[in-house]
Amino acid sequence: MSDQEQTVDAELVLPEEGQRAPAVADDVLPDTLYLMPIPNRPFFPGQVQPVAINPQEWGATLQEVGKAGHGLIGLSWVEQVSAQGMEPRQFPDIGCVVRLHRSPIASDQAGQFLAQGVKRFRIVRWLNDKPPYLVQVEYPRSQGDSDSDEIKAYAMALIKEIKELLPLNPLYSEELKQYLANFSPSQPSLLADFSAALTTASGEQLQEILDTLPLQSRMEKVLALLRKEREVAELQGKITSQVNEKVSEQQREFFLREQLKIIQKELGISKDDRTTDVETFEARLEGLDMPQPVAKRIEEELQKLSVLETGSPEYGVTRNYLDWATSVPWGVLSEDNLELKHARQVLNEHHEGLEDVKKRILEFLAVGAFKGEIAGSILLLVGPPGVGKTSIGHSVADALGRKFYRFSLGGMRDEAEIKGHRRTYIGAMPGKFVQALKEVEVANPVIMLDEIDKIGASYQGDPASALLEVLDPEQNSEFLDHYLDLRVDLSKVLFICTANQLDTIPGPLLDRMEVTRLSGYVAEEKLSIARNHLWPKQLQRHGLQEDQLKINDAALKYVIDSYCREAGVRTLEKQIARIMRKSIVRIMDEGDTRLRVGKKDIDELLGKPPFQPDKPVRGLGVATGLAWTAMGGATLPVESSQIHTLNRGFKLTGRLGEVMKESAEIAYSYVIAHLKDYGCDLDFFDMSMVHLHVPEGATPKDGPSAGITMATALVSLARKERIRRPLAMTGELTLTGQVLPVGGIREKVIAARRSKIMELILPHGNRRDFEELPDYLREGINVHFARNYREVFEYVFHEHRREKSLH
Repeated sequence: MSDQEQTVDAELVLPEEGQRAPAVADDVLPDTLYLMPIPNRPFFPGQVQPVAINPQEWGATLQEVGKAGHGLIGLSWVEQVSAQGMEPRQFPDIGCVVRLHRSPIASDQAGQFLAQGVKRFRIVRWLNDKPPYLVQVEYPRSQGDSDSDEIKAYAMALIKEIKELLPLNPLYSEELKQYLANFSPSQPSLLADFSAALTTASGEQLQEILDTLPLQSRMEKVLALLRKEREVAELQGKITSQVNEKVSEQQREFFLREQLKIIQKELGISKDDRTTDVETFEARLEGLDMPQPVAKRIEEELQKLSVLETGSPEYGVTRNYLDWATSVPWGVLSEDNLELKHARQVLNEHHEGLEDVKKRILEFLAVGAFKGEIAGSILLLVGPPGVGKTSIGHSVADALGRKFYRFSLGGMRDEAEIKGHRRTYIGAMPGKFVQALKEVEVANPVIMLDEIDKIGASYQGDPASALLEVLDPEQNSEFLDHYLDLRVDLSKVLFICTANQLDTIPGPLLDRMEVTRLSGYVAEEKLSIARNHLWPKQLQRHGLQEDQLKINDAALKYVIDSYCREAGVRTLEKQIARIMRKSIVRIMDEGDTRLRVGKKDIDELLGKPPFQPDKPVRGLGVATGLAWTAMGGATLPVESSQIHTLNRGFKLTGRLGEVMKESAEIAYSYVIAHLKDYGCDLDFFDMSMVHLHVPEGATPKDGPSAGITMATALVSLARKERIRRPLAMTGELTLTGQVLPVGGIREKVIAARRSKIMELILPHGNRRDFEELPDYLREGINVHFARNYREVFEYVFHEHRREKSLH
């Protein structure tokens, strides 16, 4: 203890134990007081409470109090006490003079003393505004008649509120005992101050009580604080009761469960967690036809599980392994429905058109029915978005009566998604195929691998390479999952993959699959799909009855031709849903119970159509080609023009790819080499700057199929003869004039029909592709098959020498 603290303690006198602290009469209270700020809340007369201080900051003030001999100090509440000193304006005018008692705890860093509140004081004048603070004070008296009926009524109300607080918080009873030991309950001023000190009100609210001298007004404010305190205490008690009730219920349940375990153990019917797990896994194995290595491995793991402690990490790893290993449907097969009539009915109900795809699927099912089982096939459905690739997979599963599981390969970059994680890793799981077998609970489901053309690769491995084992009928009967480390038979699974294009599928993976192409729908097929599938589906989704909203075929055809030109029907479904939303708004606004949508209403419902009717571009040096795109087919006009005759040159525009630029160069060279054969001016290209353009300029274009179209445009320009009838063509041109076959014939024929071009020139090598098209696509179309460009020239410019058209 420092010398300074000893001096202070030596000057303070503590009353003997059990003796009431002596009161100080008003006439002996000093006119000057040393002032000490206290944080948190003000001190009240009659309050006895320890006050924590820092002796290094306020030791000098306590020393001066000790020298004064009366042991009195003024305490004033200050919101923020600063060790660097404070200004007089920070101190309130009214504080509480207290008597100091001996400090029970003191040290170099902190201490406290016991203070007993005596009386209010008001600062009259500052005698020293630096620590130790010294002020001249006066002692105001409470205003009001303490014996009046109003004061007595308020006193009784305060005592009632305190009594209601006592059961809610035991601490209040200790405060009350201390008050009754020192003061009489008949002193209303001290009762009001004591009541205020009981509350947990803020420092500002309590300072307002201390500043209030009129007794009745002070008691009103204190009564409001007590009532608020009681409400908070009741709410706290309610919350505590709810928590205790919940905890008690959980404890009760815990004790009952422990008692149940003891009773079961005494009766010999109890089972610990380990025994329960072992019995669960053994029950799963009943009825499974497991290969011998699998049965041996699972038996070893079960024996290991039976000796491990349930709290060990190895127990959790082994338990998870057995959970997966016993969930695989080893040898469990569902019975296939191999009736072709049923399969044909399911496919026709679910899909309009796609006759070639349906035939291929029925051939596949027929072979399975002939053999008695369907296994070892991997189908790849390739086509633009929205043509029904995924839904065909559902239909195949329904036709066979098999379980269906689908997951997307798009963006997959980790080969562990296919073959599983190593068992040693935290959070390890089997691959997707084992997860699929666990979910469907049979070993011969239909598994659809969606978006196989969008599979990725990263530093974590190449999932496409991991799929090579899965999609090989010669290998997938012993597919090894890294997590299970067991051979899983996937040979009974029917895999159906989907893709938008073949370019991004690795060659070895593509070689393992049987490719079936799904072309886009023509307008007639879209109309049938909209009428029989999309419209009823959207009616149900929007909560409409069939008779509440109807649309005629003319309106649907207009929507298909002017708003939905993609190969699939997704945009068509969105536009139908949009029609229904706007129609429902009209029903709600106008109160109509039935609406009929006609062609004239479509523009109002869907806005201005984004597509206008295709009008083939005609003129000198212009020819119409046919192109395949990821969204289906399209017509492709090729324009050529003579810019000037100052020098020779050839310019290409239209955002053409490398292959298409080479096709243009070949066409240019071929036409120049055969000007005489086609009746052109031999000097035309020698002094002509020729510009060849392929609209639309912002759309990338590539491929060799526009070769004969570009050559025809150049011949038309050189002959100064325009093509006089609607005619479209496609085919690759060689430097010797041969016309080679191209792909996408179905899409190109659909594009020609949509543009109302009914005369086509196709390579002779594509005759079979055209003849395999459905009758409704070939109907009314005149097709000329050309082996070389000479035949193309004859069909275009010598109409009277054309071959007989094929229908």
